[in-house]
Amino acid sequence: MRWPSIDKMGTVVKGSNTIQLIGAIGSPYTRKMLSLLRYRRIPHKITWGQPELVIPTLGLELPKPVLLPTFILPDEDGELEVATDSTPLIRRLEAISPDRSVLPADPALAFIDYLLEDFADEWVTKYMFHYRWHFQADIGNAATLLPLHFRVNLPFEQHEQMKEMIPERQISRLYVVGSNDVTAPVIDASYRRFLQAMEAHLQAQPYMLGNRPGAADFAMFGQLTQLVGFDPTPRAIAHQLSPRTVAWTSLMEDLGGLELGADDWNSSDQMPATLRGILTEVGKMYVPTYLPIARLFSRARRVGKWKSMARAGRNRRFLIKRNASSGLKKSIERLKLRIEHVSIVFLQVQGAKPCFSRVRDGAR
Repeated sequence: MRWPSIDKMGTVVKGSNTIQLIGAIGSPYTRKMLSLLRYRRIPHKITWGQPELVIPTLGLELPKPVLLPTFILPDEDGELEVATDSTPLIRRLEAISPDRSVLPADPALAFIDYLLEDFADEWVTKYMFHYRWHFQADIGNAATLLPLHFRVNLPFEQHEQMKEMIPERQISRLYVVGSNDVTAPVIDASYRRFLQAMEAHLQAQPYMLGNRPGAADFAMFGQLTQLVGFDPTPRAIAHQLSPRTVAWTSLMEDLGGLELGADDWNSSDQMPATLRGILTEVGKMYVPTYLPIARLFSRARRVGKWKSMARAGRNRRFLIKRNASSGLKKSIERLKLRIEHVSIVFLQVQGAKPCFSRVRDGAR
């Protein structure tokens, strides 16, 4: 497989055998995709930096919105383009190179994997963003280290300026994940339940859906690199409640040496009971927040207003959620089964079954 790359002069090379991406150590989605590339043994190299600064120097157009990581990939005509958003990127890479797939072939497992991936990307990230910018110790840690991830020899004066600028910007955006003094106990309680569920599940098997990682594992790992490996408050909680999650996060960093077997995925009718704990948290906390957004875009699309609403910039996360809504619905449709299918019994917790019946019917 021939991938685009960037040579020493900063020129994009079409015929390289190495895939190029731009990302950051403190970005959970960058870590998600790097781990996935290592596991899938896809040659790659990363530029640590900001896409807004790197992409224009390559003569390529910035993506909208700019997200981390940013990939440089060939389009349908073989021309290079930038691509973002980890979930569709995973599917795009699967279409290009199917070896060591992270997507289960069983439609029921594929749906659960997609659901858990989306839960990690959209709900577990709330834990990360909340802890990082809510507590003073975590704010100080992030403000000091994040600028140095881009340039370790940053001059003292610039470092001091960025230590003030970054927290101001990020704290002002806490509303995006719903973090405030009122919701803080709710987010904290959810994180603790999630860790306890992970501790039980990892005692039963090494990955979410068997003896090989799916897309959901990499999504969970990406968020946990920050919660367990960077931010002091959630790290202390994780060490207290789930040492297996701490160890798992280290192991997930590089699974390039993991050899796969024919029966490494769980069968859809023999799922471990421990998965119920994780799905309970999905049903309790994530599904209720997901459905109002799915309904909002469903209504807006019917009256032709969703584009103008997006342009108004009410909430950039809504754009990502709209894509998630479409992907989950397609995943449900692939089942070609009623919601009462035996494997979906795991969703019958904390009201998740009726919620997903409504997603299946178009989130009306």
